[in-house]
Amino acid sequence: MAIIRESIDVDRRPEEVYQYVMDAGHMPEWQLSAVSAEHLDEGPVGIGSKVRVTRHVGRRVMPMTMEVTEYDPPHSWGMRGVDGPVRAQVHGEVEPFDEGRRSHVTIDIDFEGHGMGKVLVPLVVRPQVRKELPRNEQLLKDRLEHTDE
Repeated sequence: MAIIRESIDVDRRPEEVYQYVMDAGHMPEWQLSAVSAEHLDEGPVGIGSKVRVTRHVGRRVMPMTMEVTEYDPPHSWGMRGVDGPVRAQVHGEVEPFDEGRRSHVTIDIDFEGHGMGKVLVPLVVRPQVRKELPRNEQLLKDRLEHTDE
Protein backbone atom coordinates (compact mmCIF):
# COMPACT_ATOMS: atom_id res chain seq x y z
CA MET A 1 0.00 0.00 0.00
CA ALA A 2 1.08 3.57 -0.63
CA ILE A 3 2.44 5.86 2.03
CA ILE A 4 -0.04 8.51 3.19
CA ARG A 5 1.54 11.96 2.71
CA GLU A 6 0.27 15.44 3.51
CA SER A 7 1.93 18.86 3.55
CA ILE A 8 1.03 22.28 4.89
CA ASP A 9 2.65 25.70 5.25
CA VAL A 10 2.92 27.13 8.77
CA ASP A 11 3.66 30.74 9.62
CA ARG A 12 6.26 29.84 12.26
CA ARG A 13 10.01 29.27 12.17
CA PRO A 14 11.17 25.65 11.63
CA GLU A 15 12.71 25.52 15.11
CA GLU A 16 9.35 26.35 16.70
CA VAL A 17 7.46 23.83 14.55
CA TYR A 18 9.97 21.06 15.27
CA GLN A 19 10.00 21.69 19.00
CA TYR A 20 6.20 21.58 19.16
CA VAL A 21 5.86 18.43 17.05
CA MET A 22 8.49 16.53 19.04
CA ASP A 23 6.90 17.35 22.42
CA ALA A 24 4.68 14.31 23.11
CA GLY A 25 2.51 16.35 25.46
CA HIS A 26 1.26 18.34 22.48
CA MET A 27 0.16 15.31 20.41
CA PRO A 28 -3.47 15.29 21.66
CA GLU A 29 -3.71 19.01 20.80
CA TRP A 30 -3.11 18.48 17.09
CA GLN A 31 -3.71 14.78 16.40
CA LEU A 32 -7.41 13.94 16.42
CA SER A 33 -7.01 10.26 17.29
CA ALA A 34 -4.51 10.85 20.12
CA VAL A 35 -6.13 10.55 23.54
CA SER A 36 -2.87 10.93 25.46
CA ALA A 37 0.89 10.80 24.94
CA GLU A 38 3.92 10.81 27.22
CA HIS A 39 7.67 10.39 26.94
CA LEU A 40 8.82 7.17 28.57
CA ASP A 41 12.46 8.21 28.91
CA GLU A 42 14.22 10.71 31.14
CA GLY A 43 16.25 13.45 29.53
CA PRO A 44 16.10 15.04 26.10
CA VAL A 45 14.42 13.43 23.11
CA GLY A 46 16.73 11.68 20.66
CA ILE A 47 17.13 8.54 18.59
CA GLY A 48 15.90 5.60 20.65
CA SER A 49 13.57 7.71 22.82
CA LYS A 50 10.17 6.15 23.37
CA VAL A 51 6.70 7.67 23.57
CA ARG A 52 3.54 5.95 24.79
CA VAL A 53 0.56 7.11 22.72
CA THR A 54 -3.03 6.10 23.36
CA ARG A 55 -5.23 6.49 20.26
CA HIS A 56 -8.76 5.96 19.08
CA VAL A 57 -8.51 3.39 16.28
CA GLY A 58 -11.99 2.95 14.91
CA ARG A 59 -14.10 2.27 17.99
CA ARG A 60 -11.19 1.00 20.06
CA VAL A 61 -8.79 2.87 22.32
CA MET A 62 -5.33 1.41 21.81
CA PRO A 63 -2.08 2.19 23.63
CA MET A 64 1.06 1.91 21.54
CA THR A 65 4.74 2.61 21.97
CA MET A 66 6.59 4.68 19.37
CA GLU A 67 10.38 4.87 19.13
CA VAL A 68 12.25 7.83 17.64
CA THR A 69 14.26 6.51 14.67
CA GLU A 70 15.37 9.82 13.18
CA TYR A 71 16.09 13.05 15.02
CA ASP A 72 17.55 15.94 13.03
CA PRO A 73 16.27 19.23 14.51
CA PRO A 74 14.81 21.34 13.03
CA HIS A 75 14.73 19.44 9.72
CA SER A 76 13.30 15.93 10.07
CA TRP A 77 12.13 13.24 12.44
CA GLY A 78 11.09 9.62 12.25
CA MET A 79 9.19 7.32 14.56
CA ARG A 80 8.08 3.71 14.39
CA GLY A 81 5.64 1.64 16.37
CA VAL A 82 7.32 -1.11 18.37
CA ASP A 83 4.31 -2.92 19.84
CA GLY A 84 0.61 -3.51 19.35
CA PRO A 85 -1.37 -4.81 16.39
CA VAL A 86 -0.99 -1.60 14.36
CA ARG A 87 2.52 -0.17 14.01
CA ALA A 88 3.02 3.13 12.27
CA GLN A 89 6.14 4.35 10.56
CA VAL A 90 6.15 8.15 10.51
CA HIS A 91 8.55 10.49 8.76
CA GLY A 92 8.26 14.26 9.05
CA GLU A 93 10.13 17.11 7.42
CA VAL A 94 10.18 20.82 8.18
CA GLU A 95 11.53 22.94 5.34
CA PRO A 96 12.18 26.66 5.86
CA PHE A 97 11.00 29.28 3.38
CA ASP A 98 10.38 33.02 3.35
CA GLU A 99 13.93 33.54 4.67
CA GLY A 100 13.35 31.06 7.49
CA ARG A 101 10.27 32.80 8.88
CA ARG A 102 7.83 30.13 7.66
CA SER A 103 7.85 26.34 7.43
CA HIS A 104 6.66 23.76 4.93
CA VAL A 105 5.71 20.65 6.93
CA THR A 106 5.36 17.23 5.29
CA ILE A 107 4.30 14.11 7.17
CA ASP A 108 4.44 10.59 5.69
CA ILE A 109 2.75 7.66 7.44
CA ASP A 110 2.74 3.97 6.63
CA PHE A 111 1.48 1.01 8.66
CA GLU A 112 2.33 -2.56 9.45
CA GLY A 113 -0.33 -4.87 10.85
CA HIS A 114 0.37 -7.70 13.31
CA GLY A 115 -2.29 -10.22 14.33
CA MET A 116 -5.68 -8.51 14.18
CA GLY A 117 -3.84 -5.43 12.88
CA LYS A 118 -3.53 -7.16 9.49
CA VAL A 119 -7.30 -6.68 9.18
CA LEU A 120 -7.48 -3.31 10.96
CA VAL A 121 -4.85 -1.58 8.80
CA PRO A 122 -6.64 -1.76 5.42
CA LEU A 123 -10.23 -1.67 6.72
CA VAL A 124 -10.02 0.87 9.55
CA VAL A 125 -6.62 2.50 10.05
CA ARG A 126 -5.72 3.64 6.52
CA PRO A 127 -9.17 5.14 5.78
CA GLN A 128 -9.17 6.88 9.18
CA VAL A 129 -5.68 8.32 8.68
CA ARG A 130 -6.38 9.44 5.09
CA LYS A 131 -9.22 11.59 6.48
CA GLU A 132 -7.45 12.59 9.69
CA LEU A 133 -3.96 13.59 8.49
CA PRO A 134 -5.03 16.72 6.55
CA ARG A 135 -7.15 17.78 9.53
CA ASN A 136 -4.23 17.10 11.90
CA GLU A 137 -1.93 19.28 9.83
CA GLN A 138 -4.53 22.06 9.83
CA LEU A 139 -4.78 21.75 13.64
CA LEU A 140 -0.98 21.90 13.86
CA LYS A 141 -0.97 25.06 11.76
CA ASP A 142 -3.79 26.63 13.79
CA ARG A 143 -2.13 25.80 17.14
CA LEU A 144 1.26 27.14 16.09
CA GLU A 145 -0.03 30.28 14.42
CA HIS A 146 -2.34 31.21 17.28
CA THR A 147 -0.14 30.50 20.30
CA ASP A 148 3.03 31.95 21.73
CA GLU A 149 4.67 28.57 22.49
